[in-house]
Amino acid sequence: MTLENKVLETIKKYQLIKKEDKLVIGVSGGPDSMALLHILLTLQEKNQIPSCTLLVAHVNHMLRKEAEEETVYVEEFCKMHQIPCFVKRVNVKELAQKEKKGTEEMGRLLRYQFFEEVRQEQNAQKIVTAHQANDNAETVLMNIIRGSGTAGLKGIEPIRKNEKKVVFIRPLIHCTKEEIYQYCEEKNLQPKIDTSNQENVYNRNKVRNTLIPFLEKEWNPNIVATLNRLSELARQENHYLEKQTKKAYDFMVLEENLEGETNQENSILLSLKKWKEQDFVIKSRVIRYTINRLLGTTKDIEKIHIEDIIKLCEKNVGNKYLIPNKKVKVLVNKGKIFFLEQ
Repeated sequence: MTLENKVLETIKKYQLIKKEDKLVIGVSGGPDSMALLHILLTLQEKNQIPSCTLLVAHVNHMLRKEAEEETVYVEEFCKMHQIPCFVKRVNVKELAQKEKKGTEEMGRLLRYQFFEEVRQEQNAQKIVTAHQANDNAETVLMNIIRGSGTAGLKGIEPIRKNEKKVVFIRPLIHCTKEEIYQYCEEKNLQPKIDTSNQENVYNRNKVRNTLIPFLEKEWNPNIVATLNRLSELARQENHYLEKQTKKAYDFMVLEENLEGETNQENSILLSLKKWKEQDFVIKSRVIRYTINRLLGTTKDIEKIHIEDIIKLCEKNVGNKYLIPNKKVKVLVNKGKIFFLEQ
C-alpha cells in the first residue's frame, strides 16, 4: 500500500475530513509535515478526499541559524502550490526564560497558540498535525515511564477535541518514520532536517534516539508496531469505558447547575447511594467525568485526589470536604455528593 493510500484509509476510517472543511496544517518544513502537506494536496487534486481548503501555519522558533531557511522553504512551497501560508517568528528561548518554562514546552505552547489564532481568524474547523506512528510509540513509552494510567496508553489519538472543543486530526498517525522519509525522497520534497532532534537533551529525544533503538536491538525489532497495537487496543477499551461512565453518570446525577443554565453557582449533585453501587473503576471515572463537566478540564486532578474523594464518599470521616485543585470543592451531605466550582 502506498503512503497516500494509507493516509486516505486513515482519513476515511476516522472521518477526519468533511466536505467544505477548512484545515489549518502545522508545517515546520521537516519530513513529517512536508509529507503530510504534499499527500493532502495530492489527494485533493485526485478528488479522493472531500472538497476542503488547506491553510498552512508555520512557527519560526528562532532557536537555530537554519530556522530562517526553513521558513523560506515553507513559504516558497506554499506559494508554488497557491496555499495561504501564515508565519510567526518568535524568540522561544527568551520567552521560556521569562515564563520560567522549558524551551521544548514553551515552543509547543506557542505553536498551538498560533495554530488556534489562525484557525479562529480564518474560521477553520480543524487543526492538522503531522504526528506519526513513531511519535505515538514514543508517547506511549513516555507515559508508561511516568506511571500513567490506562488513558496514557492511548497515546496520540487520530482525532480528538481539547477542553475548548477545538478539533485536532492526525492523518499520518499510522505511518512510520521510515515510510515518510522514503516518500519525501520519492517525491523529491527535500525537507529540512532539524538537527536538534538528534541531541539527547529532552526526554522525548532520549526515548527516540536511545531507548527505542535499544528495545529494537535487544528485545523486539518491531517495537514501534507493537506499541501502536497496544495504543489502538487501549483507545478501543477506553472508548467503551467512557460510554459506560456516561451511562453511570446519567444514572446517578441528581442536579446540574452549569454556566448559562441557571442563576445559581456552578454545581453538580450526585446520588451517594447510586455512586456506591458502582465498581471502583467506574467510581473513579465518574469523579473525573463530573469534574470535567463542571470545569471543562481535569487539569491538576491527580490519582491521589481521586482516591481522597473516594475515601470521603465511602466513609465520610475526617475532612468534611476536599478542594483538590483549588477550583472545585467536593463534599458529602445528606446522601448527596456535591461538586462545587470555587
